Parts: sequence; structure tokens; C-alpha cells
Amino acid sequence: MSRHFSRAHTGENRTNLYDEITNKIIGELDAGRVPWVQPWVTTAKASLAMPKSAATGRQYSGINILILWGAATERAFTGQSWLTFRQALSLGGHVRKGERGTTVVYADRFVPLDEKRRASEMGDEAQAIPFLKRFTVFNTDQCDDLPSEIATTALPPPPGLVEPRVEKLIKASGIDFRIGGNRAFYAPAEDYVQVPPPQAYFEPINWHRTALHELAHASGHQSRLNRDLSGGYGTKKYAFEELIAEMASAFSCASLGIAPTVRHADYIGSWLDVLREDNRAIVRAASQASKVADYILGFLPEGVVDMAVERADQEAT
Repeated sequence: MSRHFSRAHTGENRTNLYDEITNKIIGELDAGRVPWVQPWVTTAKASLAMPKSAATGRQYSGINILILWGAATERAFTGQSWLTFRQALSLGGHVRKGERGTTVVYADRFVPLDEKRRASEMGDEAQAIPFLKRFTVFNTDQCDDLPSEIATTALPPPPGLVEPRVEKLIKASGIDFRIGGNRAFYAPAEDYVQVPPPQAYFEPINWHRTALHELAHASGHQSRLNRDLSGGYGTKKYAFEELIAEMASAFSCASLGIAPTVRHADYIGSWLDVLREDNRAIVRAASQASKVADYILGFLPEGVVDMAVERADQEAT
């Protein structure tokens, strides 16, 4: 009996966690704020960067990027590096008494015993169930006595270095990228991207944001990441793909030192429809967006994305 209750209770906690994350995102969108862009168009103190583990250097992905960006902005942290309580201790530092942590999630899958038994009896493959685990992290601003290289906040790169890297990325991707016309789009059937020339944009840096957005769509082609691009304009499939591309562009921009913006603010209503209908949509979209950003940034030579961090380290010494 107790085992059955425990399993049901765990399932309830999983549902509540999806609801909690989705409701927070809906609240932001309802207020006209886009959480994967808003931190960089306000007076946020945090440097423009992807959140990462200060202990391992590994970047957070998916929904955790949105959670940690939101926490850094809301609580005026100056950096994007995070540690668990134990990691802070292992580095010789500690979390200050009274500090409140930020809950992030870890996605995994498990196969219930009943399903294993059923699959064994039927000769089928056992079906795994997705679930989320919570754990708590603290910004390095909330810790004392950390080594200086851990506590240092990396500064964003000078804007002049952004354009060559984006252009290099486009060429290296091998995607048919055309410049011209008066609108930006990706044509799935013909598999090409078209973006107006940079001089057509009021702020030239917006050309690079737009290019990354359209490359995000192109990553979904069956020869690449193979996403479902069949949704017509106005459908939920279309809105979901736009959600992926918007976040992927924001994640790629942040990695390259470009402040993200919303390219399609008029889609907020359709995003809200998708999120309200499916409490797992934002988690799935953010996960896909991380994969897209990793795919796109993977075309840059190794270490190029980390130039901002290296430069900050040099300036600090």
C-alpha cells in the first residue's frame, strides 16, 4: 500500500512541477514580458551569458536557462554561474546563511515495474515515462570564500566581434542562406533561408538575430534535427515551432554576446494558447531550443563561443 501511495504521490509532484514552471512562464507572457529576452532589454545587472555550473563549467540547458535567467534578473545577481550547496563547500567556499536557492530541474525517464512485467510477458519493448526531479542551486553572488576564478563575473564581448562570428557560422552550417527581398523566412520544401540585407534593418545587429532565428527553423529539416515543420500558419504546430526558434535564437544570441530580442512579439497570444493547453509544452520547447542552439553553435570553431569568458579572465589578471 505504501509503495502504491508513494508512486501516486510522486506522479502528483511531477504534474505540479510542470504546472509550476508553465504557470510562471504564462504569467510573464501575460504581463507582456518574454522571459528568454526580457533580462537583456531591462537594466539587468547580470552579464549577458548562458547560465553554467561554476563547479563543472557545464552550461545549463532547456527550461533551466529560463529559470536561471529569470532568477538572475529578479534578484539582481551580477553573474550567471551557479552551484549546489555541496559544490560550494567542495570549492572551499560556502553559501551565506539565510540565502534562498533557486529550484532547477533534471529531466529523466524511468520504466515502472508493472510496465517491465507487461513488456516481458508480451514480448514488447518497455515504455519509459518522462519525469522531472528538482534540485536547488545558488548564484555565486550568494556564496562567500569561493576561489577568485570561480567568483569572477565574465563580461560580454565588445559588439564589434559579433558580426564576423555569425557570418562564419552561417557559412560553416552549409545551409542555403540567401540575402535579399523584404522579409525573412525559411522555406522547408526547398530547404533555404532568406533574410533581407543588413542595411534594411534599423539596427544592423537585428540582422544577426533574425539570421539565427531562421537558421533555427532550418535546423528542423529532416536531414538535420528532423522536427515536425508541417504546421501551417495559425496552427498550434506552427506556434510551437516559432516558440522553439525564438528561444533557440535567444540562447544562441546569449552565447555569442548578442542581446536577444523578440522577433515575433505578435505570436505571444498563440504561445499562450499552446502553453495553457499543455503544461509540458514550455519544457519540451525549451529542451528542443537548447538542442537547436547547440547544433547551430556547433558550426563555430571550438572555443569561439567562449571568447567572452577568456577575454574577461585576461582583463581580470
